[in-house]
Amino acid sequence: MPNSDSRMSAEEKVRAAECARDELREALKSAGVKLPSLGLDIASCVGAAPLALIELGRCNIATARALAAALRRPA
Repeated sequence: MPNSDSRMSAEEKVRAAECARDELREALKSAGVKLPSLGLDIASCVGAAPLALIELGRCNIATARALAAALRRPA
């Protein structure tokens, strides 16, 4: 899939990252996983060419195992 990020404005990148974060949060929720630190990496959302990265954050052992189990489930 081609990367169209280079053609997006800074504001569009941040909005797209917020949308992707929300989609990921909902998908994880439906799989029974909650990443408490899921959010935007603020430092990556500023500057002349922002990346607008999504910070997955830290989680405890139980959450890491739940995430691993959810990823192993057949689609």
